[in-house]
Amino acid sequence: MSQTPLLDRINSPADLKLLNIKELETLAAELRQTIIKTVAQTGGHLAPSLGVVELTLAIHYVFDTPDDKLIWDVGHQCYAHKLLTGRRERFATLRQYQGLSGFPKREESPYDAFDTGHSSTSISAGLGIAIAKDLKGDPHKTIAVIGDGSMTGGMAFEALNQAGHLHKDLIVILNDNEMSISPNVGALSSFLSRKLTSKTAVRVKKEMEHFLKSFANVGENILTILKKSEESFKGFFTPGMLFEALKFEYIGPLPGHKLEPLIEALTNVRDFGSGPILIHVLTTKGKGYRPAEDNPGDFHGVGPFSMETGLPLPSPPAPPSYTKVFGNTLIEIAERDPRVVGITAAMPAGTGLTGFAEKFPDRFFDVGIAEQHAITYAAGMATEGLLPVVAIYSTFLQRSLDQIIHDICLPDLPVTIAIDRGGLVGDDGPTHHGVFDLSFLRFIPNLVLMAPKDENELRHMLHTAIFHPGPAAVRYPRGSGEGIALDQELVRLPIGKGELLKKGDDLLLLPIGNRVAAALEAAEGLKKLGVEAAVLNPRFVKPLDEELICHWAKHTGRVITIEENVKKGGFGSAVLELFAQKKIGGLKTRVMGLPDRFMEHGPQEQLRHRGNIDAPAIIVEALAICGKRPE
Repeated sequence: MSQTPLLDRINSPADLKLLNIKELETLAAELRQTIIKTVAQTGGHLAPSLGVVELTLAIHYVFDTPDDKLIWDVGHQCYAHKLLTGRRERFATLRQYQGLSGFPKREESPYDAFDTGHSSTSISAGLGIAIAKDLKGDPHKTIAVIGDGSMTGGMAFEALNQAGHLHKDLIVILNDNEMSISPNVGALSSFLSRKLTSKTAVRVKKEMEHFLKSFANVGENILTILKKSEESFKGFFTPGMLFEALKFEYIGPLPGHKLEPLIEALTNVRDFGSGPILIHVLTTKGKGYRPAEDNPGDFHGVGPFSMETGLPLPSPPAPPSYTKVFGNTLIEIAERDPRVVGITAAMPAGTGLTGFAEKFPDRFFDVGIAEQHAITYAAGMATEGLLPVVAIYSTFLQRSLDQIIHDICLPDLPVTIAIDRGGLVGDDGPTHHGVFDLSFLRFIPNLVLMAPKDENELRHMLHTAIFHPGPAAVRYPRGSGEGIALDQELVRLPIGKGELLKKGDDLLLLPIGNRVAAALEAAEGLKKLGVEAAVLNPRFVKPLDEELICHWAKHTGRVITIEENVKKGGFGSAVLELFAQKKIGGLKTRVMGLPDRFMEHGPQEQLRHRGNIDAPAIIVEALAICGKRPE
């Protein structure tokens, strides 16, 4: 007779406190099996969640959540947390439309203390929560869990610096698995991973000295201590030295997959700790599932896969993705021009730059989770005559807006920004949808902003952007291209010039980027209903092809703009501003774009339907503007 799984008895963290160590170890195995089984069906962030199972159990076993607040950095590792906090029965809906989010979400559970999805935020949020508790006289604890990869984000150190200065009751747990998504890079990651050789120690020391000097008072104090003796230099390379100099009490490193020492350390911190404390925990990403342990980067975020083999499940053949076409095209351009360099922020595989890195290792730079630095780093290169291409997901590019304005566009430097995942990304949901970039980029002087209608046009746009004498951005979506043939020869597109794809007298459909295909489909449907729609591919959001757009707007008298971006301040707004500036009156206009709310997670096509930007929605809007009813 089979025994009821322990996990079936866990409805809240309070139930954990009834278990002994042996039972907790059994529960850890059950959690791993449940996570693997579910993610094999739904896809998701597998390796990071498997790496923190014991840590999650220990935290909820020792602390009194949700009164004690637990903040997960990024949230890629929150699956065991969700299973233990009353969401076990809904866990099969993970990342499914109207199901559980793949990230912590306050509206989903009181155990999710802070909404996350981007990296390096947990210490700042945790410090804010700890300060608020102190002001309210609330004695409960605040625990921020941050991965070693997220420690390359500058705001993590800004928060550490202030936390040490304020000396408030904050517990930071450093989950050190030597990886963020791709293998970590930089002096700090080497410092934490304890793999310093005597040769690299000198280099790292210089880099760390430069880094510490950026902290006006604390950094100089650290350097003064370090230079007092030869022994201090050795102490500089112990993991705790940096954090203790920032006035944190350092504990560790601790084995992250052994429950007894974890529980003992957390209990001691809970009962006797005061002031800011950092607990350094060593974990293995993908722990408990051999394919994920062997290839943690590949299993960071995965689609459905076979549990037995770890291989992706078969799927219908699809055209190459926009990301792949971008990566291949960049290699092609770089082969011809040695000035071209590639930069990414901890996402070489995700942005399609792995092949570039292999072919041009001296011209590829992964700066870690540091989007702001990536942009200004590229600007510095551009001042010396290089042609840097910075590939960043749209949602993460939001972090570098000031650097784009101040360091690239103000000095008018020839930096190309490749904006991957522009638009709705699907199952990762609102923290990862790239639906604001057209709005926050089009107002910047000197920046050329374009979006291709298909993967072939992406090739030409990338070529155009790289050799444009000023800053340029190319925005393209996640997923497969349109499956069209690719031109062998790359050409430079005239800046600010669109193309007429279809003539029509009744209205003008003005889509941008991947909405061009939907507009052409809608035009064919409208033709069957007696409506002749002109379709124009503007190519450029900035500068607009004023002559072409205004001509066809006047010709038809009716204009519908379509974009996979929020309506407010986006492409449609730019077109309406153009009509106002040109004093073109008497037009009937509609702006089709995403509504003024954060879109949920779910399949891309379903979200496009929900956002009223797919072909059927265009047909409905076109009939309405033409004064016709749908049949």
